[in-house]
Amino acid sequence: MSLRLSTVILPVDRWHEGGRATWQRAEELGFHAAYTYDHLSWRTFRNGPWFGALPTLTAAATATQRMRLGTLVTSPNFRHPVTLAKELISLDDVSGGRITLGIGAGGNGFDATVLGQEQPWTPKERADRFGEFLPLLDRLLTEDSVSQRGTFYSAEEAFNIPGCVQRPRLPFAVAATGPRGLKLAAKYGQAWVTTGDPKIFDEGTPEQSVQALRGQIEKLGKACAETGRDTAELDKVLLTGFTPDRGRPLESVAAFVDFAGRHQELGFTELVIHWPIPDSDFAADQGVFERIATEALAQLG
Repeated sequence: MSLRLSTVILPVDRWHEGGRATWQRAEELGFHAAYTYDHLSWRTFRNGPWFGALPTLTAAATATQRMRLGTLVTSPNFRHPVTLAKELISLDDVSGGRITLGIGAGGNGFDATVLGQEQPWTPKERADRFGEFLPLLDRLLTEDSVSQRGTFYSAEEAFNIPGCVQRPRLPFAVAATGPRGLKLAAKYGQAWVTTGDPKIFDEGTPEQSVQALRGQIEKLGKACAETGRDTAELDKVLLTGFTPDRGRPLESVAAFVDFAGRHQELGFTELVIHWPIPDSDFAADQGVFERIATEALAQLG
């Protein structure tokens, strides 16, 4: 499968003051997909503008025509499967069937306690919840009516007619690196998402990152085998910017081609690069970024 290039647009601009223009420019540049983060606030952007993911994607769906759209990623931190399913079905309808749901177990960021819990869920608690959240969401998006009583999430005659435009439902891109998450990706995912190994972000090397990613893909393969699924059925998505390479691949077209080639050889089918934001961790030269979008993939051997 040929490599696809996508972007992630952080929801930091007012729609009528640059937001709409950014999403439209992403489509003009030919990106396969444009995603956004599904958080209520995030890291260094916490004290500045930050808009909701699903309303932003709804607006983007009306401002674009061809490009796929999605979250990267949604999590149970402040979501419930019943309400999320209704919103996703509506979003898929507005977009004409262009939505991909990136979804993961969540983490320890600001979203983890914003609803009032005193402590973030432990990794085990997050895995337990995700293990219940994803199968229920799958049912809600594929069945007209769902009733299910769970430990963490329940539904009582939750109606979702007419369902998704995409059949049997919109695709899931499951973010996971641990064994339980990888099994969920193998069973429910149409794609698998990773950001690399966070343990080597600060002091690791690009070579170590490639090795870590190779190991993750091997574990995904084992999870697929246990599920009776061919790993080739899943797209493999790397959200860039969180490996030891950091922003260096966006410094030039040549640097990105080298980075993309190494990760294509590992088996990745989609690379996602951050739309530049000045004076942030995602600062990059806009002109170089646009040249990467329009020229880089053609240079891959």
